[in-house]
Amino acid sequence: MAERKAMVSMIMGPLGSGKTYGCIQRILAQSIEQKPNAKGERPTRWYAVRNTYPDLLGTTLKDFLEVFTQPQMGVMKMGGLEPPTFKGRFQLDDGTVARPEVVFLALDREDHVKKLRGSQPTGFWFNEAKELLKSIVIMAIARVGRFPTSIAGGVDCTWRGAVGDTNACDEDHWYYKLAEEERPEFWKFFRQPGGVLATDAKDQRGRIIWRDNEVAENLANLPNQYYRTSMSAAEEDWISVNLANNYGFCTSGKPVHPGYQDSIHCLAEEPELDLRDLIVGVDFGRTPAAAIIHKDPHFGRFTCIDEFVTEDMSAALFGPELKLYLQATYPSLPVSGWGDPAGLAKGQATEATPIDVMRAAGLSIQAAPSNAPILRRAAVSKPLRENCMDGRPRLLISPKARMIRKGLMGGFCHRRMQISGSERYTEEPDKNQYSHPVEALEYGLLGAGEFHAALRGPVRQQRDRGRPRFARMAGR
Repeated sequence: MAERKAMVSMIMGPLGSGKTYGCIQRILAQSIEQKPNAKGERPTRWYAVRNTYPDLLGTTLKDFLEVFTQPQMGVMKMGGLEPPTFKGRFQLDDGTVARPEVVFLALDREDHVKKLRGSQPTGFWFNEAKELLKSIVIMAIARVGRFPTSIAGGVDCTWRGAVGDTNACDEDHWYYKLAEEERPEFWKFFRQPGGVLATDAKDQRGRIIWRDNEVAENLANLPNQYYRTSMSAAEEDWISVNLANNYGFCTSGKPVHPGYQDSIHCLAEEPELDLRDLIVGVDFGRTPAAAIIHKDPHFGRFTCIDEFVTEDMSAALFGPELKLYLQATYPSLPVSGWGDPAGLAKGQATEATPIDVMRAAGLSIQAAPSNAPILRRAAVSKPLRENCMDGRPRLLISPKARMIRKGLMGGFCHRRMQISGSERYTEEPDKNQYSHPVEALEYGLLGAGEFHAALRGPVRQQRDRGRPRFARMAGR
């Protein structure tokens, strides 16, 4: 009982574990336990939050109505200018009437925080909490306990707070930091056992062999062999996150660089290299990023040893900050760099270009040879596919470059389109926190020598496309 009274309770579990229904039952329990007013009514107001309206209406609302059945427990109102709202009313054994109101909201952007400023809830339910921004969650919690009051509702709020459910996230996520590192006061974090467990055995492809977990939760309510069939054609990282409930990274989009394989291209630990100089790739904009690269003079191998990633920072601030980081981390090393050619454009309020600003900060940055997407992508994809004379890939990634690593794993991707019956993706990749550091890597490699190699690839493909197959073979 004491655990259930925590102000904020968050549960992380695998698919099928019943965590969503647990949160809905918690709303039901708190609605019943609210003290009644003079009329014998127990009023509460809840906000159910999801990141998008398609998910909110197709999943969150559907699951909610399986518990709060209509019309016995209330009426669902949809349409008009107001968000979807459930008006509950059902009698309890003691003769009092529970009157929960549940408002369904989709909040997925920073500017959606303002939607919460006027809210007067008893509590919140964060469905799939990892898909929500931390700023939205924090603002929501600051609003709880404002209903009922002796004026509005005729009785003071008995309990205020929030509940949330989520699948596992990666270790850079705000949820991981709160749950595993900070452990804020008034918060309780619950972690369910995974539906499957990893064994020490590997299959013929070197992939982990998983087994069912006999103590997984909610098994009685799942179809026969639910977890076995769910992982039959799934990728290893997807199984680990969504079925085994391990912290990790996976994406549902189409990776921009599908040739990247983390087990092959990412080093187990930070490399010990004979650093004589550095190559820096830079992507400008309001979320500038830099990829820090080393080129082995013997094998011609590139190793992305580090990154410098920022948020909402101008070039005037980014240049000096990057310079300070390089001096502190890699002192006395010569630096050459290439950036987005758009960095040659002058701003509306100044004659100085972003590249001018970088040079003024003491960084030798010039425009990359091209901004053509096909060439930029090839500058990374080509060395990912090729091996050096020692048999190892021509492009390696240090675990220190965390955002670039995740971007190559699929964070930088073509978003899947919501089209029934087909698996289609957006033509242009999403611009997100992973796209900027990966594109910085593309610019750095283009300038460091991959431009001509990338140019030969696409040009030959274009040239050969109209030639008969026998002619292409004869021209080899």
